[in-house]
Amino acid sequence: MEMTGTTLADALQAKILAMPMARELGLRFTRVEPGFVDLEVPYADAFSFRPGQLQATAIFAAADFAAVAAAGTLLPPGWANATIDCTLKIVAPAAGEKLVARGRVVAPGKLITVCAAEVYAVREGEETHCATALATARNIDLSKT
Repeated sequence: MEMTGTTLADALQAKILAMPMARELGLRFTRVEPGFVDLEVPYADAFSFRPGQLQATAIFAAADFAAVAAAGTLLPPGWANATIDCTLKIVAPAAGEKLVARGRVVAPGKLITVCAAEVYAVREGEETHCATALATARNIDLSKT
């Protein structure tokens, strides 16, 4: 899927990775398709609350970025989106070398998109489901801002 000389994945990644928080977290996209985004956040002591276990803020950020980025894959050129609501339910410790967040669109809309993400802690190649998020993204026509 092309967007003015660049792929959907390249355009989305450039938007997200322009955010200092995304870069600080070390976000890395592993899949970008219409309605779906997978990303990784490596373990870092700065985001842990004890050795080997990531704090809730890092889990929330991974989930939010994945869910709202998935919503962003459905936007037309010249549009952007922003989180207006996100609920995270932690179901297990985020212990391991990295987090994998898999975002998806639940209900697309012109101005509001409902999206979700599942977050997994990865330790020695094994994934453990550690959180689920449900988010709402506001879609913004940048030509009208």
